[in-house]
This record gives sequence, structure tokens and C-alpha cells, in this order.
Amino acid sequence: MKQTETLYCSTFETPAGKFSVAVDSDGAVVATAFGDERSLGRRSRTPGSVRDEARTAQARGQITAYFHSASTDFSLKLAPSGTDFQKRVWAAMRAIPVGHTRSYGEIARELGSSARAVGQASGANPICLIIPCHRVIGSDGSLTGFAFGEATKRWLLDHEGAITQQ
Repeated sequence: MKQTETLYCSTFETPAGKFSVAVDSDGAVVATAFGDERSLGRRSRTPGSVRDEARTAQARGQITAYFHSASTDFSLKLAPSGTDFQKRVWAAMRAIPVGHTRSYGEIARELGSSARAVGQASGANPICLIIPCHRVIGSDGSLTGFAFGEATKRWLLDHEGAITQQ
């Protein structure tokens, strides 16, 4: 994504609260956030966006479908901005099936890295939910490291039928 490119956004209600999505001129998702446009702006690293329900319709439709049936697969074009390593971590997260979790350490071993580096890449994920960083947990089963809070992470994992530590 070019830094001067206009982003198109939408904020809508979900069972887990307000959710916002931003797409680029090609319709690729560049950022998502639980919350309003301000939350989205912090994730997209691009100042400003234009509200556009038509350009965001496909993304909103698939996200809404997820909240009605956790087994929904996202088939959206994504354009996250990040380093090569971050993109490798995000690809590993996308490989985690609905209803399952993996630890930061497991992903780190797969990528030949450290759990801390995986955690940092997870924290930099601009496309929450679709790149399911909520499915990554601590090695002890704790629901650590989710930008939108443990309660939201637990809600998403419960919605997906994942077994988590209480």
C-alpha cells in the first residue's frame, strides 16, 4: 500500500462490539479493529480514511458471517503492511484452524525464531480477526497478548469452540 493512498472504511456493530474495517482502492483489507475509526486509524498507520459502505461491503459481509457462524472461512484479499518476518508470522496464524489455538512458542519453533519475536509480530498485526492473532496463546494456556483485551479474546475463542484455560 502506498502511504498516500486513500483508505475506505466502515464501522458496524457485532456481537463482540463495534468493529471497523479499512480497504484500499483495490478492495484489499489493510486494517481491522474492534472499536471505531480511531481504533482503526491506530492499526492502519495511514492518517484518515473515507467512509464507504460500498467499497467495504465484501469485507463487512464476511466478517458479519463469521459472527453468525464461526466456521466461516475468510476469502478476502489482504494487504497488511509489515516486515517479511511479520508476514511469515501472520501466515502461520492464518494456518491455525477455527476452534484451535497455538502458542507463541509453537509458532516460534516452526519459524526458527523466539516466542518474544512472534509476540511482537502478533502485536503489530493490523488485520485482527481475519489474521487470527486471537488464536495464539501463552504456552501455559493463558490468553495473553491481545490488543483488544482478554475478554474479547476469550469471547472469540469461545465463539469458535476453542478450549481455553479458565
